[in-house]
Amino acid sequence: MRNEKRTGTVSAAKKKSSRQSFLHGALILTMAIVLVKVIGALFKIPLNWIITEDGMGYFSTAYNFYSPIFSLATAGFPIAIARMVSENHAKGNYRDIRMIHRASIPIFLTTGTLGFLIMELGARSYVGIVGNENALPSMVVLAPAILFSCLSSIYRGYYEGLGNMYPTALSEIIEALGKLVIGLAAAAGVIAYGMNEYAASGTVFGQMVSSEEFARAATLPYAAAGAIFGVTVGSLLSFLFLFIRHRRRGDGIGKEELKQAHPSHTLHYTIIKLIKIAIPIGVGSLLVNVANLVDTTFLQTRISDIMNSSGEVLLDMYKGLIPDYNLANPDSIPNYLYGCYANALTLYMLIPAITQAFGISALPNVTGAWTRGNRKEIKQSIETVMRVTALVAIPAGLGISALAKPIVQLIYGSRGASDIIARVLVIMGIGAIFASLSTPLQSMLQAVGRVDLPVKLLVVGLVIKVTLNYTLCGIPEINILGAGTGTVVCYAFITVMSIVCLCRVTGIMPNFISVFVKPLIAGGLCALSAYLSQSLLAMLISGKIATILAIGVACVVYVVALLCLKAIQHSDIQMLPKGQKIVKLLEKHGWIS
Repeated sequence: MRNEKRTGTVSAAKKKSSRQSFLHGALILTMAIVLVKVIGALFKIPLNWIITEDGMGYFSTAYNFYSPIFSLATAGFPIAIARMVSENHAKGNYRDIRMIHRASIPIFLTTGTLGFLIMELGARSYVGIVGNENALPSMVVLAPAILFSCLSSIYRGYYEGLGNMYPTALSEIIEALGKLVIGLAAAAGVIAYGMNEYAASGTVFGQMVSSEEFARAATLPYAAAGAIFGVTVGSLLSFLFLFIRHRRRGDGIGKEELKQAHPSHTLHYTIIKLIKIAIPIGVGSLLVNVANLVDTTFLQTRISDIMNSSGEVLLDMYKGLIPDYNLANPDSIPNYLYGCYANALTLYMLIPAITQAFGISALPNVTGAWTRGNRKEIKQSIETVMRVTALVAIPAGLGISALAKPIVQLIYGSRGASDIIARVLVIMGIGAIFASLSTPLQSMLQAVGRVDLPVKLLVVGLVIKVTLNYTLCGIPEINILGAGTGTVVCYAFITVMSIVCLCRVTGIMPNFISVFVKPLIAGGLCALSAYLSQSLLAMLISGKIATILAIGVACVVYVVALLCLKAIQHSDIQMLPKGQKIVKLLEKHGWIS
């Protein structure tokens, strides 16, 4: 009945123009994520040069403590907001949409403040547990980012539910730029200040040190905190942008639509419903971050155990790859190796970060199709999300594994640490495929109303991950490589079971040849061409140039393989801006099925 009240008013046209299809929204977010990742690389790579693997260990320890607290503070509310807004949008309940936004403000103010206090007050205890006291300055500086990020989530979830991905995309870019400019400047400034003090008086921040190498090491905890300060400032700038944009431009819902809509539910009802949807989603997100926190603890404590019991095995495995400073201070080796793992994790996360955009964009589209009960639309939406995710994840993951060492050397340089990072990345590349596929699959389960299933699957998957990581990372011959293996097995399980559950809940069986087999064949050819071309080109030209050219060759081979296999569907292209024109061009050459 509410749907029948829609009219072709100017405000409706305005609203319609701001709402994007799945692929259009995913394209906006993907472009933003790619730009954010480029900015992130411009931040992380120079930062690694500035603060080295030791500083990155402090940086990552703080970040991994921050992540579960942030997940607890947001508690799945952004996804819950997006789902409720999308569902009400499909029904034409515009007053309820506004009430959802109103209800989210006190929720995020409360949880954000609590999260900030928990991190600020719990930081000292945590660094004592992991035996990494030097990470304390970074943790203290990062705590306010929880509050600012929670405030940003009020608007991101709201606009995503309306099918408008531009506010989220722009706010993420602003956040990344703030981190880049402020973080690098602060990190470099701290080290410059400390080294100038050493040159003048032989001390660093008032503490006497014995050499220039030890002086630089003494600056690293505060330099890492300087880099983290950029993260906090970036989160503040992101919130300010979203707040000002919403005040000035609104949400695209017109007065006529509000006038025709039924009265909204009460604030109390809306808050309770948000909480009921958010809790299982938040538990799932929290579990992932708690598992990462456990990884941080295990990796460092288990390496410490190895150093105490079988240190010679580990040192022989990485002979010539660990810096003299760390060899002279064996207690720093666990943090150094964790820093290497963290750098591999940064490259690994590039792929799931992109497909996370597909999950965000899929949620309002699949929710709308499910609410309308259109079986054909639901099947098309599910297949499109799966296929597009596979088309990105499979070649990227296989390519990272095939070119692990050249890629690491291209980004981090030819150092001992690069060899260690590459060993981890070979395994993590495979894990990236499953991690990338699992995120949109879980979003679709949430979209069809089964918010409990992703949590249940995550619990089992993360138990597998934690168990394998604890066991394997304690074996001297495996050490940090065990974390990559645990990741692969965990996300492989979650991906397979998510597909099974989605098929059972919806009663829809996707075309697996179109969705997975064709992208797998094309991705395998892509990875093989990358490996062979890089090996051949490296004999003739510089290794870094050879790697860049090999990636270009692999991309060409992949596109040709996709077109020959007719792996791209009409429906996929039609969701893109100017999709009809692109379809006609591909049909003309017989490249689309």
